[in-house]
Amino acid sequence: MKEQSVQLKIENIRKEINRLNHLYYVQNTSEVSDFEFDQMLSELQKLEQDHPEFSDDASPTKRIGGDITKKFKTVAHRYPMLSLSNTYSKEEIIDWETRLKKFTDQKIEFVCELKYDGVAIGIRYVNGKLTEAVTRGDGTKGELVTANVKTIKTIPLVLHGDFPEDFEIRGEIFFPLEKFNALNARREMEGEAVFANPRNSASGTLKLQDSKVVAERGLDCFLYGVYGTDLPMLGHFESVQKAGDWGFKIPEVQKDFIRKTDSIEGIMDFINHWDENRSTLPFEIDGVVIKVNDFSAQEELGFTAKSPRWAIAYKFKTERVLTKLNSIDFQVGRTGAITPVANLEPVNLGGTVVKRASLHNADQIEKLGLCEGDFVFVEKGGEIIPKIVGVSLEKRETERKIEYISNCPVCKTELIRREGEAHHFCPNDLECAPQIKGKIEHFISRKAMDIDGLGAETVDLLVENEIVKDAADLYSLTFDQVVRLDRMAEKSGNNLIAGIEKSKTIPFERVLYAMGIRFVGETIAKKLAKEFRNLDNLKTASFDQLVATDEIGEKIAISVQNYFLEDRNLKFIEKLEKAGLQLESIQVENSTDQLKGKIFVVSGVFSLYSRDELKALIEINGGKVASSISSKTNYVVAGENMGPSKLNKAKELNVEIIDEKIFSKMIVSQ
Repeated sequence: MKEQSVQLKIENIRKEINRLNHLYYVQNTSEVSDFEFDQMLSELQKLEQDHPEFSDDASPTKRIGGDITKKFKTVAHRYPMLSLSNTYSKEEIIDWETRLKKFTDQKIEFVCELKYDGVAIGIRYVNGKLTEAVTRGDGTKGELVTANVKTIKTIPLVLHGDFPEDFEIRGEIFFPLEKFNALNARREMEGEAVFANPRNSASGTLKLQDSKVVAERGLDCFLYGVYGTDLPMLGHFESVQKAGDWGFKIPEVQKDFIRKTDSIEGIMDFINHWDENRSTLPFEIDGVVIKVNDFSAQEELGFTAKSPRWAIAYKFKTERVLTKLNSIDFQVGRTGAITPVANLEPVNLGGTVVKRASLHNADQIEKLGLCEGDFVFVEKGGEIIPKIVGVSLEKRETERKIEYISNCPVCKTELIRREGEAHHFCPNDLECAPQIKGKIEHFISRKAMDIDGLGAETVDLLVENEIVKDAADLYSLTFDQVVRLDRMAEKSGNNLIAGIEKSKTIPFERVLYAMGIRFVGETIAKKLAKEFRNLDNLKTASFDQLVATDEIGEKIAISVQNYFLEDRNLKFIEKLEKAGLQLESIQVENSTDQLKGKIFVVSGVFSLYSRDELKALIEINGGKVASSISSKTNYVVAGENMGPSKLNKAKELNVEIIDEKIFSKMIVSQ
């Protein structure tokens, strides 16, 4: 294929993928199946890999993430990101509107918007391409999080239409409730602490070092403020609508997420509507923002030292209700962690009836000073799971303190509490039914072994009937055993056996994740599988080898080593091996050992390859990529704009500095 036709093909595929992305993620419509889309994306990845000279930072392949950022650069905002004046009083909104009329003779139009509970972001586009994304920070300076923002599928990498040559658009990055709940459920299953609320989680996710993890979490964004020196629009509302024409996901007029009005009555109607209906939204809001629409009026009204005079935020009061604490259940997770859950007199909170609330751990119960039969205050606020935040001492009926249990509520084994940890644990994981079931459910989950035809109800039956005692026993199941289970028809039994057999082809990294080693989540399992290649290598890895692996700290290293020291885990692995599961990584096509034992640091901007492509080439040829230069570094592959600190560090340690052309010669087949 001629070079010119290759470039044209790449450009055409990029345009089509960008168009389909916009349809799917912004307009909620789809023209092709997931399979067809994935095939198109794979074709583009292959073409870009084979022809790095046509690489583009705005390519849709950049959305999958993979860039590692150890420290986010601080940059100055071109336009200060000032905070808004807040109020909880409708009377103050009326006073604000009255004051505005004293500052201007113009007839004032207002724009009412939802106050999204997320992370403010400013994104710059030059010639229609996303060039940088900066957090609010202190309003004057923010952190450059461009690589992570590029993974958010509702934020376009390339624009269409009559957009300005150079402008900034601002909005809010947030965690959709469905994605947030799924993430917390997954963390709980893995024995990790759940996140408190979507806003903090969105903020934390945006600061993660690995953009691939950011991509997997599924953040979203509404963009609603256009800034620049050459804008054709006369008002804020019109600029938001115009941004929608360029490809941005904007607040929808038809859903009443944004409304233009010329009266205080219109403002109050918008506030009242969303105060009553916010619980119906698929994302969190904590109030309403009101802005003067006309840009010339905004300029005339000006700013105070801290905020614009032409905008104000009305914040909803935190929802809190009083109800009676009936009892506390103590639930056992798959790791043996005990979680106390309060059973409450049913009460309406935020549009839903609340019957239960998390109490997290023993420290929380002690902090609240809970007594039997207490009347407690329950809040939702930014929380998805209702929580108890206080006790009504006036309504207290008894001084009998609630005692935290000392034995497992299921198997009666005495609980332990490890030093430095908040949870109590049941150590009897071989016989405690919830732990056995939880481990198997984790093993068969979609991101682990993904066994078709096997769900939680069937796992319950298999464990209760003592047909399986651990996940490895699944591979010894026969059709006769499963077809005898309640509600298991012949077809379902065949599907289950076939699903178990099919899972034997699942790659090593997912088998490692499925094994349920404490603190080894999906991402860490990938890192370990990539570094050690097979389970035998991982089993015998030293502490130093483990902590030298990317993102593996002391806590994870100790947990991995402890796992392989226990005989029962070794027996479990033997059963998996005997069943024929993939316990080593499959050799990647075109891989070599030419760079084996060599450690590289990649820094700067390159013309032949992207940084991701260079890192992939190093790893596929047996080398290791490090994020920082040390005495162990063999080579620094340096591009343009390499930071002076890294350059000086390399020279100080006598590390060889090479360019991408010299690197290319190193990987040419001998």
